[in-house]
Amino acid sequence: MNSKRLTGAIAAGHSATAEAAAFALREGGNAFDAVIAAHWCACVAEPALASLGGGGFLLARPAAGKARVYDFFAQTPNNRRLQADIDFYPIHADFGTTQQEFHIGYGSAAVPGTVRGLFTIHRQLARLPMSVLMAPALELARSGMQVNELQAFILDIVRPVYLASKAATRCFGSQHDPQRLVQQGETLCLPELAETLQALAEEGDRLFYEGEVSAIIDALCRDHGGQLERQDLIDYQVITRAPLSLRYRNATLLTNPPPSSGGLLIGFALKLLERLDLRRTVIDSAAGLVRLAEVMRSTNEARLRAEAANLVDERLLDPQLLDHYLRDIAKRARAYRGTTHISVVDAAGNVAALSTSNGEGCGHMIGNMGFMLNNMLGEQDLCPSGFQCWQPNQRLTSMMAPSLLEMPDGGAVAFGSGGSNRIRSALLQTMLRMVDGNLALEDAIERPRMHYEDGLLSIESGFEAGVCKQLEKEFDSIKYWPDRNLYFGGVHAVRRTGNRFECHGDSRRGGVALLVS
Repeated sequence: MNSKRLTGAIAAGHSATAEAAAFALREGGNAFDAVIAAHWCACVAEPALASLGGGGFLLARPAAGKARVYDFFAQTPNNRRLQADIDFYPIHADFGTTQQEFHIGYGSAAVPGTVRGLFTIHRQLARLPMSVLMAPALELARSGMQVNELQAFILDIVRPVYLASKAATRCFGSQHDPQRLVQQGETLCLPELAETLQALAEEGDRLFYEGEVSAIIDALCRDHGGQLERQDLIDYQVITRAPLSLRYRNATLLTNPPPSSGGLLIGFALKLLERLDLRRTVIDSAAGLVRLAEVMRSTNEARLRAEAANLVDERLLDPQLLDHYLRDIAKRARAYRGTTHISVVDAAGNVAALSTSNGEGCGHMIGNMGFMLNNMLGEQDLCPSGFQCWQPNQRLTSMMAPSLLEMPDGGAVAFGSGGSNRIRSALLQTMLRMVDGNLALEDAIERPRMHYEDGLLSIESGFEAGVCKQLEKEFDSIKYWPDRNLYFGGVHAVRRTGNRFECHGDSRRGGVALLVS
């Protein structure tokens, strides 16, 4: 849409989340006000994906400044308790067609960064008072939200987490059946969370990290097998980093840098593809998809080797290492994470891409505060060396990769995804379809996807039969998914080219897109 009256574009995972961002823009805020308001509201509207007890990343590009990444992801505690003393046990998330094991309990919680992250971003980039930005979330938490189909489905996937404690079940249990979680169409009210948000609006992030909230977290963890201490929260700091910048064809990708691995692995795949000159191959053709699947396989192998050698940094993009994987591909060719994403661009040219996660949640509510801490220390993806082998006082790595794609026409695309290990494949395929395939934003996001991991190639329905037959010749283990599924991520993206705005929310994860005037 081409109109000077537009103040911005938004893409998010829930209508309430998107409307909170729109509210901030209409109140005179910029893209960063909007993304903060949206995140607070996501903690209410998308409770299994976003929480005060989680963490995330913001890729911010102010209209008059350089892009930077705000890292407010989870941090390992200063001290590790004996394994026999911690509350830490496995549960299984049921995606319907597959299951995934996670670990929960007080002992699975890492130091949360969400609250300090949002307040830091607010102090440095926003315009409006925090009380204004909190208003939509407060109203929703107090008056209640009608649970939609996707949020009910996500809660059901991780229901063992919310049935792990009486307090969690009381907050999220069905009004009609105490043995089930809140169902589609029921109203979810979170009055305790509203009180916490109100207190934060009045007292700031010190309440969480140095005041009453930190004291409650300390006591609960000390008495019930957790590993967090008050000093962990006092010490927590947001880290600002320069984004990882990568050229691909005639476009530039700015993404989340190390120590997180998602952006780096996307860069590794792009460099392989560029050397293979995939541009001469139609992305969604049989030949293009076979090549892309091979690159995914090599990226997965490179990740495992890099983690084993503690080389999850820019050395992964070394030309000699890339050559090794190119030769490997040539030889072969001859023979969920609880995550959500918000993208905003405003009329002034400010761009915000924010990815956030609570993992699956640790299973325990924090006092009467209305929120659940993360289970990041129980995520195998985040602890590749094994559980309880983490180094103290270290930022955890993450697959989250909020990104900015600078197009050759001068346009800018802010995008990101949820989906654990599938984040990188979702973002990679979306980007390739925009850059190499020249597809519009909606088409690039909604086309079917595939993902390679642990020897298995997973494929969504929608590819041509000939493509699938060709893939079957090249890969021994293939799993076909009957429909679009949140397993394959959820890319929410906005694009601004001059005065022209475009936005789309991925239908796999209830995506909502708004043009705001």
